[in-house]
Amino acid sequence: MFLPNSWPPPSRELWENVSFIFQFFPLVTILQWFISYYPAGKTSIRSRFNLPGKIAWISMEVPGFLTVLYCMNTIPRSSNSLSLNEKPINQNEIPTENVVMAAMFIIHYIYRAIIGPLLNPSMSPIHISIWGSAICFQLMNGISIGGYLAGYGSPLAISRANSLDTLTIDSISSKWRAQLQWKLGMIIWLLGFLGNIFHDDALRDIRRSVQREKNIKKRINVEAKDNPSNLSRKINIEKHYDIPSKGLFQWILFPHYLCEWVEWMGWWIAGGSAFLPAQIFLINEITTMLPRAIQGRKWYLEKFGIENLSNRKAILPGIL
Repeated sequence: MFLPNSWPPPSRELWENVSFIFQFFPLVTILQWFISYYPAGKTSIRSRFNLPGKIAWISMEVPGFLTVLYCMNTIPRSSNSLSLNEKPINQNEIPTENVVMAAMFIIHYIYRAIIGPLLNPSMSPIHISIWGSAICFQLMNGISIGGYLAGYGSPLAISRANSLDTLTIDSISSKWRAQLQWKLGMIIWLLGFLGNIFHDDALRDIRRSVQREKNIKKRINVEAKDNPSNLSRKINIEKHYDIPSKGLFQWILFPHYLCEWVEWMGWWIAGGSAFLPAQIFLINEITTMLPRAIQGRKWYLEKFGIENLSNRKAILPGIL
């Protein structure tokens, strides 16, 4: 990634401060349990401060992975990059495992921030308050994760294990456990990522069918307008929703949320317990999305009734 040499990297002090502050983000999400106001998606409202759905979503999600890329490109060139190194390093000296972890994060967000919304037939407007808060979240998360992986953080568990040169029982055991943890985390991440894509596409199927229905109604209305004798055929076009039924949608209403939690749990497992930014990110994701899932189920209840939900829970099958 080409960047001008004059662009400064985030300082270690900035990284430490942002990482410290970001761990208290769940305190902000407590408000979501007491207010149903969330002007985006199904609960979008009419407002002069709304932004077009796709443009808003892309622009508010992209800063996270761009910040990680920026950190990975600039921090290794700085004089205080690695906690275990006194001299500047180049990108080739970043541990391979750190690069892989950054790549996993970036792959997810290329899908979530760009590919996903472009595949959606339509997206509801997003209020500028949601847009602004999401950008803040992404920037803080990007600095926290990017700074750690680019050299400010301690080595990942797999990196520490691979650096062991002594052939003792303890070192062999530590290396074996770390490699198993690394591979297990990668598998869990991949399963969560694929599950996220699958359930997102199930929602898109509904939107596609709704879009086709809207197009038919619009065509009928145009024909009725052009031919006064057909005015009786004119149809009202309203926003339409349905209950998905594919995959985990049979048991819960927000499986795409659950799969994302599984994905980031696997990512944290792969990095090891010392990878605190991954733990903070996972906790922040859960505390942000859980109240939205609970309130979302209430929305489904009001829209479709308990008889049509068929005992579907919000996010944990049979539990919550």
